[in-house]
This record gives sequence, structure tokens and C-alpha cells, in this order.
Amino acid sequence: MLAPVFSVNAGNSVKIPNKIIKILLVPGHDNEVWGAQYGNIKEADMNLVLATQIYNLLKKDKRFEVYITRNKAGYTKTFSDYISSNKEDIISFKEDAKKEMKDKISNGNFIQKANVPHVSVSEDTSIKLYGINKWANENKIDAVIHVHFNDYSRPGIWAIGKYKGFSIYVPEAQMANFKGSTLLASNIFNEISKKYNISNYDKESKGIIPEQKLIAMGSFGTLDKNVNSVLIEYGYIYQKIFRNTTTRHAAYKNMASLTTKGIQNYFFTKQ
Repeated sequence: MLAPVFSVNAGNSVKIPNKIIKILLVPGHDNEVWGAQYGNIKEADMNLVLATQIYNLLKKDKRFEVYITRNKAGYTKTFSDYISSNKEDIISFKEDAKKEMKDKISNGNFIQKANVPHVSVSEDTSIKLYGINKWANENKIDAVIHVHFNDYSRPGIWAIGKYKGFSIYVPEAQMANFKGSTLLASNIFNEISKKYNISNYDKESKGIIPEQKLIAMGSFGTLDKNVNSVLIEYGYIYQKIFRNTTTRHAAYKNMASLTTKGIQNYFFTKQ
């Protein structure tokens, strides 16, 4: 059975005339830290294929200016140069944001809330992710789309886990970029849920999950108000649909099309 469609009314689409919309696609992980793995299938590779397909679809729409953080060769020159040249500034950006958030929490101006458990990232990965946030702010990106596939603790890489389905993470309500990000997620959710089921993991069962601590969401307030950010977990890596090459690539095509339509629906009034 397909998941119920998340209701989105006309107020959740915005029309921005005479403005090119800037989209940044972030295929999660990389060739050094590839995330989840099922058998010989690595999440980083899946993320890249799907994100590249979304990139190619959006590039065809002249209303968008589209960027992607990495390709088959690794991080694109734009991002590898930015991160390597600005490492100290990125660390300061992160540490200043942490200090400011600590003060907000101490003063009662920000309330910490429970989050879905996630794997901690290395310092190197942290610098890359905060660097992406800093770059997105500086370049006035309208939306950052993080592309991922999910996993849950299993006894080995060939084991099949008990959870399946997709979910979308958004900034928590106290974060500056909450509203736009959540409306963007709702539009994407509306499209993906027409064909795919919501995650049956209880902490993800609402489909759209507010999150404070994920760097991708702008943890410590590291994304500006107008930088919408969503992280899409398109399914669990061990699901049957992803274990077969033919069905996996068919899923990429469908998911890319649905995601692109959701992005278009949010930024431009439906005709």
C-alpha cells in the first residue's frame, strides 16, 4: 500500500517572478566515507547517481541555476577549492556558531529537543559540511537538497534490516530556515509519497522530521533564514528495490523525477 499523501495547500507554493532559483545538490558522503553499505552497494555511489539525475533534470529548467558538490571524480573544483582554501575560516564559522548557540541555550532563548539518533561524523567530514553551509550562505542559495539512503544497525553488510521507506528531515521550528525548508519538504514529500511508502521506523513515521543537530539542517544556526535545506532519505539501502540493478536504476529515475517536480511546485505556482 502506498503512503498517504501529505496535504499541501496553495499557500505552500511560492511564485518568484524574474528570479533565477539557485539549487545546491549534496550527494551525501564521498569516496572516503561512503556511509551505509549493503553487500557491494555503497550509499555514496547511490547518492551520487540519484543526485546527478536530479541535477540533470533541473538543469533543463532555465528557471534554475544548479550546483552539485561532487561528481564521479570526487568533489567538484568549486567545492574542493573552497574547502581547502577556507579551512580555518570554516572552523571559526563553526566554533562561533556553537558559542552563540550555547549562549542562547543558557539564556533560555533556544530549547534543545530530542533528535533521531544519527552516526557522529569525523572532524574532516564536519568541516566539509559546515563549509557547504558557509558557501550556501555566501552564494545566496535558495535550497540545499541533501540526497541520502538510510540504514539501521544490522549484524553484517549482507543482512536485511527490519525498516523500509523514505523520510525527509527539515530544520526544527526554532531554527531560522524552518518555515521555507518545511514547505519545500512538504512539496517534495507530496510527490515522492505518490509512489513510495513512508518509513516504518517509528521515529520517522510522520514522514517529515524536524531536526536540530544535523549539520545539513544548519545546526547551531549555520544556515541563513532564506537558505532552505532538506535531507531526503530515499529508503533503506537493503530494501529489495535497491538490491537489484534494474529496479535500483528505475527507482533512481522515478525518485529524481518526483523530487524535481516537488522542487518546481514549491518555487513556482502550478499551472
